[in-house]
Amino acid sequence: MMTDPGRIAPRICPACDGFASAAITLGGRDRHGHLRTLTVHCPACHGTGTRSTRTVASIAGGRA
Repeated sequence: MMTDPGRIAPRICPACDGFASAAITLGGRDRHGHLRTLTVHCPACHGTGTRSTRTVASIAGGRA
């Protein structure tokens, strides 16, 4: 009897290579001395860093 291999690991998003969020500085500091930043997320994976196999196949032109 074979054991269950479990779930397949999610694929890394090809658009961001797994680095799904970035902090962008706006320049300067606020009145409390904190650096002003915006956190932006990858538009392809919505900040998760992974994509489903179906989505990766459609981005890669059918190659899974």
